Amino acid sequence: MTDLHHLDASAALRLFLSRQLSPVELMRAVIERHSAVGERINAFTETMFEAAVDEARDAEKRYQQGVERPGLLGLPVATKEKHMIAGRRLSQGLSFRRDETSDLSHPIVERIRRAGGIVHARSTSPEFSCATVTHSPLWGVTRNPWNLSFSPGGSSGGSGAALAAGLAPLATASDIAGSTRVPAAFTGTVGYKAPYGRIPGVPPLSADPYRGDGPMARTVADTALLANVMTGRHPRDHASLWPAMTVPVDDESVAGRRIALCMRLGDYPVTEETEQNTRAVADALADAGAIVDEVTLPWSTREITDTIFTHFGYILGPAMGDDIAGHEDEVAAYTRQFMADARAAAERNRYVDGLEIETRLQLELAEAMGGHDALVCPTTCTALDADGDYLDGIDVAGTHLQHYWESHLTAPFNIANRCPVLAVPSGLSASGVPTGVQIVGHPYDDAMVFRVGAAVERARPWGNRHPDIEPTR
Repeated sequence: MTDLHHLDASAALRLFLSRQLSPVELMRAVIERHSAVGERINAFTETMFEAAVDEARDAEKRYQQGVERPGLLGLPVATKEKHMIAGRRLSQGLSFRRDETSDLSHPIVERIRRAGGIVHARSTSPEFSCATVTHSPLWGVTRNPWNLSFSPGGSSGGSGAALAAGLAPLATASDIAGSTRVPAAFTGTVGYKAPYGRIPGVPPLSADPYRGDGPMARTVADTALLANVMTGRHPRDHASLWPAMTVPVDDESVAGRRIALCMRLGDYPVTEETEQNTRAVADALADAGAIVDEVTLPWSTREITDTIFTHFGYILGPAMGDDIAGHEDEVAAYTRQFMADARAAAERNRYVDGLEIETRLQLELAEAMGGHDALVCPTTCTALDADGDYLDGIDVAGTHLQHYWESHLTAPFNIANRCPVLAVPSGLSASGVPTGVQIVGHPYDDAMVFRVGAAVERARPWGNRHPDIEPTR
């Protein structure tokens, strides 16, 4: 058996059912792993280990008694701090809100607990989840388990780092411009950006079609397992969809399926090793019988960035401004830059101007995907330093990008946010940091992205790869 802390959730459930493993054993293994390497990674804002062991004992009794067992019974789940828990701190990484608590639990936290999942820890993010690195004055720097000099990405970096390091088999994430998919790529894990409305959120930003909450895990099947707990209508989110969807994860062949391969989504620069790893995924799908066609898109990184910041300038930016009123000098530099960029874009463009460009980009994506079942493209261009702010942009493959967000190929699919996207590993870079691909489906065709993702996983198995982390003791 693999080290218990690296055991995937689906395998753990099977072992629980056969009485070959106790939820208490798994929980203690995860806690011991945190004792060994957690300080080096810094993936958690707080832990609830003692209570988690008690809950694991209760789960163990339920397995022994053979009573009704909900779908996540006994599994440790790390939840992103922004996914509030009633009575627990909700700071969003802001130092001046370190003592604030939430009166409510997030819908996905409610559902995880109802399904028997045990929230044993809460994971780090940057302030307001508004950066694609994960560090903040409140929580410090979260590091990538594959190479501690680099970031696990953001904003769900704590979740990705925890999964890769063996600190949890399941984790929650959110995504408004790549915040699930970027850390999935950098940590060699799987992340699901559900189409808008599939998974309920919290008002008022639940009304923002760019954003969404979702699952991360180490395998496609585990990601589907957690997704199926999260989906469906919730009374606090009027945009949430009914009926709840069940993501199928099966061994159905992709033979005969048509896959569009788009390497740069227009003019996004991509490193040679990222391109090689992406093409290796496409080749594996072709070997499995899929028909892979390379396509192009007429997009530019500058237009995509201007479009998303126009959107942020009318919704997220003002909401952040309200939250930090009177504390403007106490937030991180990347937070101030985000708000300035959003404000400037809104001054340049009317909201309707942004909508005009968004709908054109959506049409261009639909045309590129026409006749295909899914689209495959890289997730990110290059790894990011763990403590970097990138206020002056970033250099990628000989190109200087004015905004470091342009080094991720994720934001177009928040613009086209009715499209489901599954991020899966594609390989390793020379730095030791993993690379990943995005599998993009037609609007609300979630089943297809999981089917293609499972095929990639079968053809290029990743589950036996784990980072080598020097223990702190």
